[in-house]
Amino acid sequence: MKQFDVAVIGAGAAGMMCAAEAGKRGRKVVLIDHADKLAEKIRISGGGRCNFTNVNAGPANFLSQNPHFCKSALSRFTPQDFLAMVKKHRIAYHEKHKGQLFCDGSAEDIIGMLKAECAVGNVHWRMPSKVDSIEPSEGGGFTVYTDTGVVNVQSVVIATGGLSIPKIGATDFGYRIARQFGLKLVETRPALVPLTFDANDWAPFVPLAGISLEVDVETGTLKGRNPDGARFREDLLFTHRGLSGPAILQISSFWQPGNPITINLLPEMDVAQELIEAKHSTKKQLGNVLSQWLPARLADGLLLAHSFNSEARLADMPDAQLRKLGQLLNQWTITPNGSEGYRKAEVTRGGVDTKELSQQTMMANKVPGLYFIGETVDVTGWLGGYNFQWAWASGVAAGQSV
Repeated sequence: MKQFDVAVIGAGAAGMMCAAEAGKRGRKVVLIDHADKLAEKIRISGGGRCNFTNVNAGPANFLSQNPHFCKSALSRFTPQDFLAMVKKHRIAYHEKHKGQLFCDGSAEDIIGMLKAECAVGNVHWRMPSKVDSIEPSEGGGFTVYTDTGVVNVQSVVIATGGLSIPKIGATDFGYRIARQFGLKLVETRPALVPLTFDANDWAPFVPLAGISLEVDVETGTLKGRNPDGARFREDLLFTHRGLSGPAILQISSFWQPGNPITINLLPEMDVAQELIEAKHSTKKQLGNVLSQWLPARLADGLLLAHSFNSEARLADMPDAQLRKLGQLLNQWTITPNGSEGYRKAEVTRGGVDTKELSQQTMMANKVPGLYFIGETVDVTGWLGGYNFQWAWASGVAAGQSV
């Protein structure tokens, strides 16, 4: 039986960050992961270049039943703090869009950096190593039973992530441990995920698959303090089964089953007004007019799907019809029947209830020595590097405490 101060379960972004931080404080740390390939979620993120943070990351970019919980960790380890580490390791990076930072090379640079930081802290590795159970020890601390032996520790940090992308090893392990120790969970569901529609309703739009354009998308109520009301301007992508692209991934975290989403396909334009003004000065057909503003295939497809004649002359169309078309393009309201699920979701919404944890240390209030960090916790970031920033910040918060 091996003796350590800390066992960190899960060698992903949050787990490696926590292990490195604790090790550098002189704690004897063992990092345990069931996978045989390290940090696969980092490796595949950002198209293989790892969108490792967002310069704008702050509490407003996160969803949680308690929106204040993330403030402490995020304020103590900021995007600039992580960037300082990136620069120290001489990793080349660039800013892409809305504050998103990516490696110039590959995500392997970030994985290598975290491994090097763990080495500085003399972190011990057990990988692949499956944790069978975690039990409280007599006299305090925990006994961790794995298929590579038994470990005795004072503290356990659960950094096993959520249910997203099971093909690279995601499991419900973190939630099972939380339940075992009597902690409440906020219901989990896929987030940052493409949305799907009933096959019959979507049939007219299947030919539009592959078309992309910038839109405004919103869902829920934006008034008051409803955490499920949101609006984003991002790129939308039509797929064979529904809608994807950054706009939809963003709104999917806020969307509630049964609710519609509203899409403004031409957010810079009052379409009805433009059409009514244009009818007095053009002899063009309706489809040709719309093709000036939208991809031609999209213009024709939408007109067909909504029973407009694309060959009708704009000048011959009644204003009422043009207003109806304008509303369709500026406020296209549709109700998803679901999402592509965890297999396509980038993150998991929900998780360990933040009421159960200290916002300063990430430790369970009623189980001394048991910590939860990263995606296992009910803190979910927007698309664009925010979830990695939560992984780094929550990992550091726990690493400074264990």
